[in-house]
Amino acid sequence: MPLLHAEDVTVAFGGRRALDRVSLAAEAGRVTGLIGPNGAGKSTLFDVVCGLRRPQTGRIRLDGRDITREGPARRARRGMSRTFQHLELFGRLSVRDNLLVAAELGPERRHADRTADEVLARTGLTDVADDPADALPTGLARLVEVGRALVLRPRVLLLDEPAAGQDPEETERFAVLLRSLAADGTAVLLVEHDMSLVMTVCDEVYVLDLGKVVACGPPARIRHDETVLAAYLGEERP
Repeated sequence: MPLLHAEDVTVAFGGRRALDRVSLAAEAGRVTGLIGPNGAGKSTLFDVVCGLRRPQTGRIRLDGRDITREGPARRARRGMSRTFQHLELFGRLSVRDNLLVAAELGPERRHADRTADEVLARTGLTDVADDPADALPTGLARLVEVGRALVLRPRVLLLDEPAAGQDPEETERFAVLLRSLAADGTAVLLVEHDMSLVMTVCDEVYVLDLGKVVACGPPARIRHDETVLAAYLGEERP
């Protein structure tokens, strides 16, 4: 049974369906990718999964439990954490304090300082721990947001374009981090436009277009899918 399961989720804005009976599963110990063009519905699906938006139809299950009607705070207590497409940091606070704000609300709040330092080390942010968040380049700022999600010790981690602004070396290190999180048993759901990262790090990839899942499978299969090649990877079949 997948740790996270979205079943037949539909979200409509006016007469337009942003999500049309979308189903997706994310298993513990695996990185699941979600790709598609801008406007495909990826962030809307994230909002439904984490409880920021209620679907018109469908269910969200966490470890077999129906959590469709639960709010974001309750889902977070059950072990769900996310980042956002647009950076949501406390710019005037230091990197460490950004993590502490979250850690003091999490399951290890009695040991918030220790938890924050562990995550700083794991994400490679120790050297900039005392720098204000708004002084960091975008690639590092994205990593701070990931670190802030990690101090909550999530079982399910939703990452919305976390590699945006990273240089190739940072992206390579980030891939190692993602695989290590999966190895620890975390279910990672990754929305990302960097196809090299997606194809390298993901165990399963879903392709979303106009609110519908148009392809699903391991990276090797998605890499050779006709629809994906033409629409998302910029390649044409002979």
